[in-house]
Amino acid sequence: MSDGSELEGLLRPPVLEMAPYPPKAITLASGEEMVVRQIVREEVPTLLEAIAPFIWVERDFYDIVSARLFAELLAFKRYRVRDEYCLVGLIDGILAGIVNGRADGPDRGMSYHTLSLRRGLRVGAHLFAAKMEYHVEFLGEKEVLIVAESPIGFRRWMIEYPLEKKFEVSHELGGVPSWVLTRETYFAAKPRLVAGRRPVPEALLEMAKTIKLPETKPDKAPLAERRSR
Repeated sequence: MSDGSELEGLLRPPVLEMAPYPPKAITLASGEEMVVRQIVREEVPTLLEAIAPFIWVERDFYDIVSARLFAELLAFKRYRVRDEYCLVGLIDGILAGIVNGRADGPDRGMSYHTLSLRRGLRVGAHLFAAKMEYHVEFLGEKEVLIVAESPIGFRRWMIEYPLEKKFEVSHELGGVPSWVLTRETYFAAKPRLVAGRRPVPEALLEMAKTIKLPETKPDKAPLAERRSR
């Protein structure tokens, strides 16, 4: 093949028909309203701009989570990962958090990462719950494979739900063995952990149509440098 576009067709994975995630609004502890919605590929560059500064933040393992999330979203934009999705949390249109994952066939989901840009409001916990809601209730999957890369993540996912061990199955992120969220575990945890209401009021939804970046940026310097200042 001499045409690069023809070769590109061979490089892209096949696409699974995936149900969309319907937006919802969550009232946070601060009284602010966070809209959770699904993004499209054209919005990925904005998310990459928001994530990039966190790659140098060692606190709470933001560095590895951000670096991996950056690569996963870039792969999504470039059609180099199969059946990926991304949900964002927006407060007054400003990006507060990001979660992503993918469908691993019709019956199993693969949870990737959760990144909170707004701390102290359980933004990450709400978005993780929305991600599980998407896998179980809208994609109809029987289970979701999950790993944690930080102590906070372990407490939020493995302990809070609680998840079941599935150590005989490797998660594609590598590292520790898989834990699994089953449909039974999800529906048992749903009254405690899954929040939000639909439909989203029109004015709130309109504000969430365009993703705005937070004005404040994290300190890019490595932790060892910051300690020496």
